[in-house]
Amino acid sequence: MRPSILFALASLLLSSAQAMSEPAPGHLDAPWNPGQADCSRHPPPPIQVQRYNQDTYVLRENPCITEEAPFMYLLIGTSKALLIDSGDVADAKIAPIATTVAALLPVTNGSKLPLVVVHTHGHLDHREGDAQFAAMPNVQVVGSDLPGVQQYFGFHHWPDDAAQIDLGDRIVDVIPTPGHHPAHVTYYDRSTALVFSGDAFLPGRLLIDDTDAARRSANRLVAFLQERPVAHVLGGHIEMDTHGQLILGGTERVNERKLELGKDDLARLPQLLAGYNGFFSREGDFVIYNQNRVLGALGAAVLVLLVAIVMSIRSMVRRSRRRRQRLAAA
Repeated sequence: MRPSILFALASLLLSSAQAMSEPAPGHLDAPWNPGQADCSRHPPPPIQVQRYNQDTYVLRENPCITEEAPFMYLLIGTSKALLIDSGDVADAKIAPIATTVAALLPVTNGSKLPLVVVHTHGHLDHREGDAQFAAMPNVQVVGSDLPGVQQYFGFHHWPDDAAQIDLGDRIVDVIPTPGHHPAHVTYYDRSTALVFSGDAFLPGRLLIDDTDAARRSANRLVAFLQERPVAHVLGGHIEMDTHGQLILGGTERVNERKLELGKDDLARLPQLLAGYNGFFSREGDFVIYNQNRVLGALGAAVLVLLVAIVMSIRSMVRRSRRRRQRLAAA
């Protein structure tokens, strides 16, 4: 065979391999429902669903039903589907997350594709919906505590090793990222190059319970993704508006910024945490603090203020008493 023909065949094979390895494209073009100031007048749908591509969905609970307004992610393979987080509402009458997800699952051999429900971490706003899946057939709900996470994914050297889950022609990597929560993990979908970072990285508050663990997790995650493509980094919440102001609580999200972060944003995380003082810091769209320490400091400040008020009142009472005594003596 002529060298030119061999070169052409090799080029064709290389192009085919590169095409097969390219992430499946998708989009999140529609705006997220912002909720409303008075949710009783015209209640919005409790769950909004956006189709990223034919096998990937992003779901969000509306601010009118939970001020957390968390995001959930459904990834569909050929043998099973994966739901990342189950939301903040246990009552199916308020937020029917289980039936919403079931309606998105394809039917194979006369039944819905098996579903595995996992979590980025164990805080209630990411697992309250678990109970809705308990009675559903072909559904497995994985525990969100550290033993449950380690056992299901098969971690042997937590948090320094990575695990994988095979959905059938779709591999999802699971990277330990404790710091916000002891059992926090981040998911990387090889099919779409999407990173699902939970509360470890999002536009808004990065709440740190263990500073050293969070710093190691940031370095671990950035190193894992260094040579891998990243389409978007998708967190568990949006907590920032387009003007850089935090959005916390309430039933309406005015001028909410987009959910998606990029690989360059994530690459800054180790540096952000390296400069974090263990109490509070802010850099751009990220407000980093230890909630327990901040609440403790606020509590101490309130206590000091109360003591100062009491002492001031006591001083005023004593001065008034002495004044009355002087007047009586005169």
